[in-house]
Amino acid sequence: MRITFSASAIAAITPHLAEGKQLKLLHDTEGCGCVVSGVPALQLIERSGPDDRLAQGDPFPFWYEPRHEVFYEPELRINYDPSSSSFSLKSDNQIYTLHLRFLRN
Repeated sequence: MRITFSASAIAAITPHLAEGKQLKLLHDTEGCGCVVSGVPALQLIERSGPDDRLAQGDPFPFWYEPRHEVFYEPELRINYDPSSSSFSLKSDNQIYTLHLRFLRN
C-alpha cells in the first residue's frame, strides 16, 4: 500500500508531525458493528501497535494494519482542501471519503 500526499495535505500535516509523531491509516470500525462497515481515518500516533505494518508514502511513511489492507487499493492519494478544512482519500478508481477524519490524539 502506498499513499501520495498532495502539496496542500503535506502543508496541513507537517506541523503535527513534531515530537516524534507518526501517521497511521486507520480503518475505524467503532460503532459500525462490522469491520466491513469501517471508515478510513488518518491518525497521529506516538508508536505503532504490535500488528501494524510500515508503508512508504510520498513523502510520509505511515502505519496500517495489514488485516484492513483488503479494503483499499494499492495506490491511494490524500488531499487537503483548505476552503473546507477537510482531507479526502481517493484512488484512481474510487473516492473513499471526502471527509477523512484527522485524529490528533
